[in-house]
This record gives sequence, C-alpha cells and structure tokens, in this order.
Amino acid sequence: MGNFAVASGHHLTTQTAAEVLRAGGTAVDAAIAAALMACIAEPVLASPLAGGFLMVSPPNGKVQILDAFIQTPRRKRSLADVDIRAIEVDFGQSQQTFHCGAGTIGTPGLIPGLFEAHSQFGRIPMAELAAPAIEAARKGTPVTAFQAEVLGYVEAIFMSSEASKSLYAPNGKLLSDGDILTNPDMADVLETMALEGPRFFQEGEVAQALLSLDGGHLTVDDLKSYRPIGRKPLQFTRRGVEVDLNPAPSLGGVQIALALQALPPNPDDRQLARCLFEVARIRKETDLDYHPMRGEKILLDPAMVADLRKTLAAHQAATRGTTHISVIDKNGMGAAFTLSNGEGCGLIVPGTGIMANNMLGEDDLVPDGVNSWHEDTRLASMMCPMALRENGSLTMMGSGGSNRIRSALAQVALQLIDGGAALEDAVHAPRMHIDETPQVLDFEDTGTEARREALLAEFPSANPWPQPSMFFGGVHATRQTVRGFDAAGDQRRSGSVLTK
Repeated sequence: MGNFAVASGHHLTTQTAAEVLRAGGTAVDAAIAAALMACIAEPVLASPLAGGFLMVSPPNGKVQILDAFIQTPRRKRSLADVDIRAIEVDFGQSQQTFHCGAGTIGTPGLIPGLFEAHSQFGRIPMAELAAPAIEAARKGTPVTAFQAEVLGYVEAIFMSSEASKSLYAPNGKLLSDGDILTNPDMADVLETMALEGPRFFQEGEVAQALLSLDGGHLTVDDLKSYRPIGRKPLQFTRRGVEVDLNPAPSLGGVQIALALQALPPNPDDRQLARCLFEVARIRKETDLDYHPMRGEKILLDPAMVADLRKTLAAHQAATRGTTHISVIDKNGMGAAFTLSNGEGCGLIVPGTGIMANNMLGEDDLVPDGVNSWHEDTRLASMMCPMALRENGSLTMMGSGGSNRIRSALAQVALQLIDGGAALEDAVHAPRMHIDETPQVLDFEDTGTEARREALLAEFPSANPWPQPSMFFGGVHATRQTVRGFDAAGDQRRSGSVLTK
C-alpha cells in the first residue's frame, strides 16, 4: 500500500512535491513547494506574480477552495496611456490572440494565496518549502522539449523586451530543448519572501519594482489590499459520485456542472459535442463573462438543466498559460492547485527575474477587448480544480488549457464516473472542444472510425487533429482508493507522476 500520489506538468514539479511528502509534509505543503518550483521550471505557465485556485479536501472535513486569482485594478487608465500589444499564437490548427505589455498586468494573488494556504494546512516551514525552487533557480534547470515548445508559441512575448531576452534568449536565440535556464534574481526574491512573507510582494521591494513599470494600471493600494478569498465549492452528485468544482466567479466550474447534470448516462460523442456547444452558447447569451457571480443561479436552475436535456435528446438520433498540480498525502488530504500567468506580459519586473501576468489582456477573461474589464473585481476564470468522491475514494484533478479547461475536465470526469475508466485511460482518451463562436468542433482524431463519422455527421465543418495536442488541455490527476494510490499525468502537457 502506497502513501501518496502526485501529478503535475513537469518532472521537477512532481519530484519537489514528492520530497515534501516524504519529509512528512501535508498535501498542501507539497502543492506549495511544487507551485514555487513550477515558477522556475514552467516559466511560461507559472509565476510568483500570477494567480491560481487551490482546492483542499481534508481527510475529515469539508472541501474548501482558496481563490488566489487576479484582481482587477481599482482604477482604469485610458488606452492611450497604457502599454498593450497584441500577438497571434498559432497552435498549428487553431489560432488565438493574446495581449502583452504593462497595461495587461492584473493584481497578482499567488504569493498571498500560498501563505494563506500554509497558515491553514501547512506543517513544514515556508523556507524549507521554497528551498528546492531557490536551488533550481540558482543552479539552473534544463529546458524540456515541452517547455521549449511552449516558449516557441509565445516567442513574440518573451522576446519583446531586453530584460526578457537576456533571461530567455541569452545568446540571441530563444532557449530550446536541453538549454539551461538560470534565474538568480528570482532565487534571491524567493529566499527573501520565505523569510518576510507576502508583505515583501505586496508592499516591499517586489511591489515597488512592479509599480515602476511604465504604462500599467496598478497602484500601491491594489497590491497592498489584495486578499485571498475562501469559497465553498460548487457541489452536486452524478450517478452516486460527489463532484466538487471551483465556484463562481469561476466560469469553468459552473459550465462543467451544467454539462454533467444535463448529459444522459454514458453519452455518445455526438451528444457530448452538442452539449459542449450548447453550454458555450448559453454562457454567451446569458453574458456570464461580465456577471459570473450569477452563473450558478442561472445555469444550474432546474429549468435550464431540463431545457438542455431536451436539446440533447433532440440530437440523440443524429448521433494559455496554465498548469496544474494534484496531490494526495498518506492521511488522505487532497490538494488540487491550478495556477496561471496567462502567457506573461513580456516584461521582467526590474531586479526580480519575474515576468508578471497578462491577465487583463486575456481574450478568454476579457472577451469584449482590452480595457473592457470592470474595476476592483476578481477576474472570472476557466481554471477549475476538481474533486470526485465516492465510497471512500478520492480523485483530485485539474487542467491547464484556457477555455478548453471545461471541455477537458468534463470529458475526463465522464470517463471516470460513467465509463468506470482507469485514471490513465480517462486522462488520455481522445478529446474534443467546441465554442459557440465560431461554431467549429475541434477533435482529436485518434479514436475509432465510427467516432470520426459520428462527429462529422453532427458537425460537418469539424476540425480533426491527427494527434493529441496541448491545445486540448492537460489534466493531471491523483486518486486514492481502498486499493492504494494512483496518478495520471497528461502527456499533452508533459505530465509527470510519482506514487509510493
């Protein structure tokens, strides 16, 4: 019988969590240390000046969510006064627009969130939890093939300032597979942070350096007043399995809940594709991007669920920078931590080695264009750490992948709940994704011929992908049952697991 399970998007992130667990740390200790390592080893996806959501399932308590995501600034400057630049990212068979510059930086919450989580569930001193990341930043870490691929997608951002080029293209060319990334400035920052606490980021030298960037919205009050928010998870039951999701203002959680409640048992692929489309349409028609707190009331109203079930029944015959860490410790505590820096703003905060987030420039989060956000508001997010509980078993999971997160998690959950699939099989099953605008189904064409024909019959303009892709998210999951511990890392996003 093992005594822990870890899954993440990088082998160093996973190893760091495992070391903490072997040293007697809790699942939350492990997730904190792993998150700090991700800031070093997964620099496009994670940053100390980013945000995230941590779901904690205590062994003998209620599931909790800690919202440490981005807050919008208290005042908005005019577009003429801010630094914002647009770039196109090509995923091969799909494109997405991102924005960078100081004007895209939202109030970061990751570091305050880590310290709040540590105060509630931590056991090992923060200095010890930060030590592996500090050492890796000083000595350097080899860039993996996946991280090189991710850097390549956002090359225009990471090559947009001299400080960023100095760090990520020291010889004039972007770092590639096998190159060594060192970041001594970030090592110094993390070392001081571990001793001084979140105030170093909110009021100290890091805060002052962040505010020195020209063309941004942030003020002293924005950084100083930030607080993590504890939330109750969005909960429901499907086929006897208790499902816990990230609640509003998460957009991902409520959409996953609507889909899983409306879908019939063991839905076929056409029903699932149609459901994903209808949920995206409803999200757009109800304007949830700007009113996320009303999402649960509107989308999960029994009448809405019933209407969606009728729509699906009618079709039955025609049948960005995000990473995730999942941990379960020997005492049965689970932690699912999804964190994101967007793609980064392109600017290194002076003297820190840290690229701040670009969340105010994310089309997924600010769909009506840059500077359309509301002041002093927690940004909505697709990020959705998730737990499944049944008869003493616990599954913790989450995904990166921008607006594909809801699709990825809903499909893996269906494989586990309805199909009874093994964790590894559920994570690696072929995926699909569809949005309301444009109405194009993207799907991994790695299943059966019957599946392909069924999807093309329902959506003739569908876009088949010949192989699995990071475009469809990266679900990293851990599970504890009476038989022991299990973990699955999504190879679409360089999944790495350890169990013992």
